[in-house]
Amino acid sequence: MKKIEAIIRPKKFQELRKKLSSIGIGGLTVTEAAGTGKQKGQKGVFRGTTFQIQLLPKIKVEMVVEEDQLNDIVDLIIESCSTGNIGDGKIFISPIEEIIRIRTGERGVKAIL
Repeated sequence: MKKIEAIIRPKKFQELRKKLSSIGIGGLTVTEAAGTGKQKGQKGVFRGTTFQIQLLPKIKVEMVVEEDQLNDIVDLIIESCSTGNIGDGKIFISPIEEIIRIRTGERGVKAIL
């Protein structure tokens, strides 16, 4: 099992969600986030005054998937969320040792289905 964490632009989330749903991925954790990287924030103007916005809004999408699904899901995230511009986001992949459903005590793949 692998955990995929994708940091994406908020405006790309609905498209990603629809595509994930179309391939049977329904279990997601979604968090509003703010961050900066190479994009370095952006300039804003309020009542004629220019100011620097250091942290930009992002969405963090997390899911645990079977290893045979991993490459297809990563490709789908890239296809759905890429604009070709700085600030498109990142994908982090990490191993999952165990999954346990609290309510029933089920473990492994049964706990996420």
